[in-house]
Amino acid sequence: MGFKARPKDNRARAKRAALRALRRARRAAEESGARLSDWEGEFLGSVEARVEKYGRAFRDAEKGPAHASLSVLQAVKVKEIAAKARGKKRPAFGPRRKPFGH
Repeated sequence: MGFKARPKDNRARAKRAALRALRRARRAAEESGARLSDWEGEFLGSVEARVEKYGRAFRDAEKGPAHASLSVLQAVKVKEIAAKARGKKRPAFGPRRKPFGH
């Protein structure tokens, strides 16, 4: 018989993963000496506090999957901050493409 994770286990797993990603991004910025803007530092702190307290950092179900602890846009921003800390440029929302018809 296969093991099927319970929803409570999935929420806890998502919470741990989100907290790890937030802490990893902050630690990478500190170790590399990358200068985070005040907004980025505040963002990491407030999202981490909400995930620790509530288990997720967003309320509106349309902003992300029910089993996730970060909304889609929050996850994108955390990845951008981590890339900035590693010294890599990350496009805001995917690769730039030529306009249609050119």
